[in-house]
Amino acid sequence: MKRFFLLVAGATLLAPALGRACDICGCFMGITPYDNQSSLSLMHRYRVFNGYRQYGQSPQFFPAGARPFFPSPANGDDGYAHNHNGNPNDFEVFRVAELRGKYFLAQRVELNAFVPYVMNTSQINGRQLNASGLGDVTVFAGYHLIRAIETAGVQSRLIVGGGAKLPTGEFTRQNAQGRRYPLLNQVGTGTTDGFVYANYIGSYRSLGLSVNSSYRLSTENRFRNSLAPSTATFANLFYRLPLGENWQVYPSAQFFYEKTDGEMLDGRLTGEHAMNNALLGPGLDFYYKNLSLNTSFQLPVYTAETDHPASAGRMVLSVGYSFNQTKYLIHGKS
Repeated sequence: MKRFFLLVAGATLLAPALGRACDICGCFMGITPYDNQSSLSLMHRYRVFNGYRQYGQSPQFFPAGARPFFPSPANGDDGYAHNHNGNPNDFEVFRVAELRGKYFLAQRVELNAFVPYVMNTSQINGRQLNASGLGDVTVFAGYHLIRAIETAGVQSRLIVGGGAKLPTGEFTRQNAQGRRYPLLNQVGTGTTDGFVYANYIGSYRSLGLSVNSSYRLSTENRFRNSLAPSTATFANLFYRLPLGENWQVYPSAQFFYEKTDGEMLDGRLTGEHAMNNALLGPGLDFYYKNLSLNTSFQLPVYTAETDHPASAGRMVLSVGYSFNQTKYLIHGKS
């Protein structure tokens, strides 16, 4: 089959709250070399914000001290204060090491679960805060409404579904003075969020396109913190290059758009962490038999101006294994 492994990007996500809102898009893990196969994967996601647009500063993808894979130390506060005043060395980095599982109950029904280990770093005015720990688990289901894949040439698939992000991550961390850190500096949100999504994948011969859009609503936690409704869209234009009997390579161009009005307190917007960003960049995915290696790298092409560090890009690395599934709990054999 002409398939492609689609990585998401950030909903949801999972990085802290806004990262999760962004990365649930692409829930269906693409058109892959295996049709309707249950799978396990381990994904690492790096998302960075740096540079104040109102001061004409250019964002850096690897600002000094950001560390793309692991923070140092894992948890620590050297006098951090949430007070943006235009320091060009300020940055916010959201890293996630995420275990993802997919299981097909039936040929058209899939269940998914994401278990994230969150590693956040925020540096303002030379003071850094690191917070690491188990994040908010996401569970969701999808139904393959259109499944026209056994045809030569043109193929298409449409998946619709929804799910929830559960409040499993810690959201009450505080400094030595007993002041609770801002919502996005926590490893969890304390909220239960619901979302819906739709994913269309179409291909003609070796060329394909996948488009995924999601919409999310958040409840309040016990501090009456929440996130405003958010939307995210991910588009992926890919090409299949078969290399020998067992190898396949998929170069791609990936576009990502996210929008939210940011944090809320007592049902009102605080003005913190509103986002309206578009990113674009390449992806390159490798398949060998049941194994996959997936990479993507995106830089901003549009960022709405705020008083916070601007979106500087995102990077995703993932390894996965697809099972040779021939039976389903519903409807028996394929």
